Amino acid sequence: MSNTQSNSANGTSTVWQVVGRLVAAAIVLAITAFFTPGFSINNIWALAIAAIVLTIMDYLIIKFTGLHASPFGKGFVGFALAAIILYATQFFVAGYSISWMAAIIGALIYGVVDYFIPGNQQM
Repeated sequence: MSNTQSNSANGTSTVWQVVGRLVAAAIVLAITAFFTPGFSINNIWALAIAAIVLTIMDYLIIKFTGLHASPFGKGFVGFALAAIILYATQFFVAGYSISWMAAIIGALIYGVVDYFIPGNQQM
């Protein structure tokens, strides 16, 4: 019975980690869009969907390549991945638009803001 409770609590913990990661991603994304010229998110639903898409894309890149799309975590490769992910998200989310230059600036801002948001962003 102890194992069942432990597994159940562990599953609940994982769900809260995912929810926390999505909320943190949405906050960081909103701040980044606010401070980046040429980057706009039209409404809260577009922000929420974009946070989900960004989190999924980051997760898939980590699983398949082992690289983190973090501007500060992995140097130039992480910075380039962050810019590409920010740019590519516009093709999956209505109400989200960004130019290439804004994606580059946004990756820098995203990295700075993400650095100061507390918590472990890795899954």
